[in-house]
Amino acid sequence: MKRQRLDQLLSNLGYCSRSQVRDWLRQGRVEVQGVSARNPADKVLPDTVRVDGEPLDHPDGLSVIFHKPVGYVCSHKELGRTIYELLPARWAVRKPPLSSVGRLDKDTSGLLLLTDDGQLLHRLTSPRQHIPKVYEVILAEPLRGDEAARFAAGTLLLEGEERPCLPAELEVLGPQHVRLALHEGRYHQVRRMFAAVGNHVTALHRAAIGRLRLGELAPGAYRELTPADLQLALHREDKA
Repeated sequence: MKRQRLDQLLSNLGYCSRSQVRDWLRQGRVEVQGVSARNPADKVLPDTVRVDGEPLDHPDGLSVIFHKPVGYVCSHKELGRTIYELLPARWAVRKPPLSSVGRLDKDTSGLLLLTDDGQLLHRLTSPRQHIPKVYEVILAEPLRGDEAARFAAGTLLLEGEERPCLPAELEVLGPQHVRLALHEGRYHQVRRMFAAVGNHVTALHRAAIGRLRLGELAPGAYRELTPADLQLALHREDKA
């Protein structure tokens, strides 16, 4: 980690605005190398800083696994309760911002990765990486029987689009219950794919990214992404 101005560091990590840092220093809330900080312009190493006696929150970058519940949206620009209400408040104002790896709509639950690492975000979302996103789907009507072949053909055209979907793998779990693996992330893609074959999605849950799953993580809970998790998430399926 490089040295950074103290006021810029605290602001970028979402603790307070740069203009508020001087007040925090006067209140004795910030220490550098065990000594009360005095000058907001001091260049400091992040791992030497303490706020209210605690180390800084992920100063070298933040990536977490989150179990998104139904009823929450992934963007500050959408109306309704946001996933950031379930996360530490300062995470919502970090710079660079904490972004979701593929949004899940309000009525969709499941695995969501959040990161401020732009390169990681690109690796996980680029269709060229062939990283599958796996969904559990409950349908309003029984399957007709030709859905798996149509999704795998790579010719399915969604309403309003001119480019067909990439091939997707459908596994039948029951008459109205399927598992679907996608290799791209279009707007409301799973719902629109089933609409294109005359059905309607009544419940949708993202079960995996690559080989990474939620495990025992409860709805609304989160944990830090580990190197082992990252290898699972980045597992790609090579395409001919």
